[in-house]
Amino acid sequence: MFTGIITDVGKIAALHQDGDLRARITTGYDTAGIDMGASIASDGVCLTVVALGPDWYEVQISAETVSKTSLGDWVEGRRVNLERALKVGDELGGHIVSGHVDGVAEVVAMVDEGDSTRVTLRAPKDLARFIAPKGSVALNGTSLTVNEVEDCDFGINFIPHTKEVTTWGDVKVGDRINLEIDTLARYVARLAEMS
Repeated sequence: MFTGIITDVGKIAALHQDGDLRARITTGYDTAGIDMGASIASDGVCLTVVALGPDWYEVQISAETVSKTSLGDWVEGRRVNLERALKVGDELGGHIVSGHVDGVAEVVAMVDEGDSTRVTLRAPKDLARFIAPKGSVALNGTSLTVNEVEDCDFGINFIPHTKEVTTWGDVKVGDRINLEIDTLARYVARLAEMS
């Protein structure tokens, strides 16, 4: 489990196809404190550490994960939002995030509003019903509050701090973004279907 509070921005150092896609990610984390098999959310996708170095870790990404996320868009040099798994006693500053991406949204508009940036994203139709104004979503692993919703489009406001400490300062119209809907919204919808 994760909180959606990004704690490092890594960089894709190497990618190669070795049966599955394998990625080496450089990090500011103390890799001596990372266990083999640990889970690290990388752009919101829970990935398993399969190799470690002094300032990097490697993950193996299945074809299924590549097909359901934006990780197929990764290129060497790309910056990546990172979060280590939640430990008992850690502060829950965002919302409960599983790292299991539900689908890919697309950035369809960006407008500066003062020092902040309003980003409009388009969710897949089957996921749009789970997104509500003032509800939570995880986008590329970042816990965010939804401002408004119209059909499949929804708006998020990014303050300067968020753009500086995550990859959201790099985003542009047309980018594909990993979307994880709020777990609570998923259960509420399921309960409504059953009644």
